[in-house]
Amino acid sequence: MTNVFDGLLAEIATIGVLRPVGRVAEVGKGTLLVSGLATDAALGDRVRLSTQSGRVLGGEVLGLSRGGVTVLPDGSFEGLSIGDPVNLIGGSDIAPDMNWIGRVIDPFGMALDGRPILRGTQPRPLRSAPPAATTRRRLGARLETGVAVFNTLLPLVQGQRIGLFAGSGVGKSTLLSKFARGVAADLVVIALIGERGREVREFIEQVLGPDGMARSVVVAATSDQSPLIRRRCAWAAMAVAEHFRDLGYHVLLLADSITRFAEAHREVALAGGEEASLRGYPPSTAHMIMALAERAGPGAEGSGDITAVFTVLVAGSDMEEPVADILRGVLDGHVVMDRAIAERGRYPAIDLLRSVSRSLPDAASAAENKQIGEARRLFGAYDRAEMMVKAGLYAAGSDPLTDAAIRAWPGLDAFLAEDEPDDTEASFRRLGKCLALAGRH
Repeated sequence: MTNVFDGLLAEIATIGVLRPVGRVAEVGKGTLLVSGLATDAALGDRVRLSTQSGRVLGGEVLGLSRGGVTVLPDGSFEGLSIGDPVNLIGGSDIAPDMNWIGRVIDPFGMALDGRPILRGTQPRPLRSAPPAATTRRRLGARLETGVAVFNTLLPLVQGQRIGLFAGSGVGKSTLLSKFARGVAADLVVIALIGERGREVREFIEQVLGPDGMARSVVVAATSDQSPLIRRRCAWAAMAVAEHFRDLGYHVLLLADSITRFAEAHREVALAGGEEASLRGYPPSTAHMIMALAERAGPGAEGSGDITAVFTVLVAGSDMEEPVADILRGVLDGHVVMDRAIAERGRYPAIDLLRSVSRSLPDAASAAENKQIGEARRLFGAYDRAEMMVKAGLYAAGSDPLTDAAIRAWPGLDAFLAEDEPDDTEASFRRLGKCLALAGRH
């Protein structure tokens, strides 16, 4: 009962007796000018707008001037009038709690699954600094993932941050669900940023399943919601992960997707007056993405870790587009999924030659690194000769390495498939059998 009362007291503490009230002074192109709050509001504060018809919507302070406060509403301007009241709610934070595990919440910490939920007793800012660089531990031990390729060729270690770069419809959600169910972590925090509304429940019930949901906190903002809420979704999920990390837990954070986070930030930044530069993205986009990614990773001594998987939507596997290029530069590995591989029926559709885990070589033993290097050489040799082999132009015996790659390729390609949920030791045994087919030793 003590925990229940603590939650109730935390809820009561958020109720303000007095709140400053301003008035809508001007309706501009995408933003509002509000008078009467210039001396009370701060950048990032939340406000609540009330129309004469009784409609209520939220908003966020984007700019301050002597003439008033610039506010971006969460919804459409329909029904707003000059003089409508604007209540200043104040600073934006979130207060995670253990009772959030197994729940679906919005970026404000409110339940989306129809059941009541209480705030925790320790509010956290949405945008906090990462642990000091000199206090952070190094990457931890290799993790069991339940996916053969990540147990061997692309190892995932505790505290690592990787990017999952994929187009639409190539199996990204299925791979995320395998991580949510199979990666050895204490808790899982999942950010569904700008997800299609009909797919949220499908992801929770069918893709994630009861086993995955039992140890997860899902933070969801659908595609129809304002860019403020979609952008906030990523920050809220990171703050929830940091809360459990500081309690000593190893947290797996799955953020889908950073592309939609960047697109939401672009809308907010442009509305606030920032100019577009790199392919339509404002200059602050790079810092926004890197600051989010840096908050994940190994914790300081005495705390837990956040192992993070950030997804990026890439059109036509263009790894040079701005969001992919920015994120790839700050992560500890990247995994590229290819539509051509998915179309021939191999899942997960990972392009091994374009993917890398920066946890290597430390994450594997000398013998395992030797296997990984040999597998990559064979994949590379087959990739270079594939067109000639399929066209019947390659003559056996022309190149010993290519001959070995042709012999081993069917087994290696099958090894990358997702239907072998072995542990790491068993996965390396299977990889060794595939390499033996090359007959190189």
